[in-house]
Amino acid sequence: MYSNIFLKTFRILLFPVAIVYWLIIFIRNKFYDLKIFDSATFGMPLICVGNLSVGGTGKSPMVEFLVRNLKDQFKVATLSRGYKRKTTGYALANERSDALEIGDEPMQFRLKFPDVPVAVGEERLDAISQLLHDKPDTHCIILDDAFQHRAIIAGMNILLTDHSNLFTRDFYLPTGDLRDLKSSYKRAEIIVVTKCDPFLTEKEKIKIIEEIKPLARQHIFFAANRYLEPYHIVRHHETISLLPGTEILLVTGIANPQPLKDLLMDHSETYYMLHYPDHHIFTIDDWKDIKKRFDKIESRQKIILTTEKDAVRLAKFGEQLKHVPLYVIPLEHHFLFDGKEKFLSLIRSYIKNFEIKDKKNNGKEKFKEEKGQTKS
Repeated sequence: MYSNIFLKTFRILLFPVAIVYWLIIFIRNKFYDLKIFDSATFGMPLICVGNLSVGGTGKSPMVEFLVRNLKDQFKVATLSRGYKRKTTGYALANERSDALEIGDEPMQFRLKFPDVPVAVGEERLDAISQLLHDKPDTHCIILDDAFQHRAIIAGMNILLTDHSNLFTRDFYLPTGDLRDLKSSYKRAEIIVVTKCDPFLTEKEKIKIIEEIKPLARQHIFFAANRYLEPYHIVRHHETISLLPGTEILLVTGIANPQPLKDLLMDHSETYYMLHYPDHHIFTIDDWKDIKKRFDKIESRQKIILTTEKDAVRLAKFGEQLKHVPLYVIPLEHHFLFDGKEKFLSLIRSYIKNFEIKDKKNNGKEKFKEEKGQTKS
């Protein structure tokens, strides 16, 4: 408790730094608005999933949601920066890739969707070109965490904001969590308020919409976290239910573990927690500490629980995990107010309309060529 009070006080004292940061991002965005900085477009559908803040708003589950619901109809690919990986430059994931090479979120995408191209690259402009060179039949690219990457213009921007910390109530780094201007929300086609109470009322929904003030062209949706049945980190077919009598050691290295803590409060009489920094690279010493902490729990009915993002960074301990009750809890977005189909309809229409437009343009170019040949 005292550490939280100290952190909040320290962040308030950094208010002058936050004003300087705001000025820098204001100038940067203005330069893009005035076309002083160049932005590139691509002749294909680009869907950007992002936010205005640091920390977890549910970008990875949203990318997964899109891939899961689009992959059978379109040839989709994902492109991420590959945060905290040990490599640099462009890389296309393959069967030998691991989290150290491509990053934990892309590795998570690769494991869940082995038939979907997963690429990483800091310079997204070059990475898109290389991805299309490697996978020329790609219909659509989903850009993970690229809302601030204005060197590329995406045709569909999906902006996520955490219900417990709406961007309208936040402030700029380092006093708050905002890394982009609040007004940048106007660049999004879709806004999704994530991590909502599953029983959010119509009245609360309207209140939030009034606070965000979406533009007439913008669509706003509401989603809650839905945790699925945990599966064993090695034996994926082996699942378990979170029973009230089970004592749980929660191991996380994610930005915001609060929703998961709330879940355990509802499903477990006792749980313990080892919290590491976001995107933490687990070492063998970390694993020894986790195992030692788990062994100290006296109950016979006990498990270690972690997230899918953490699991890809723990998987390297292979053989040591086989006989440990270490379970991974999947997370997905659950759209409230029957919003799922409308949300997907907007995405599918965007891709289809882009393809129709592209065919028309190609037809015009072909007509011009044939006309030119007839004249000659």
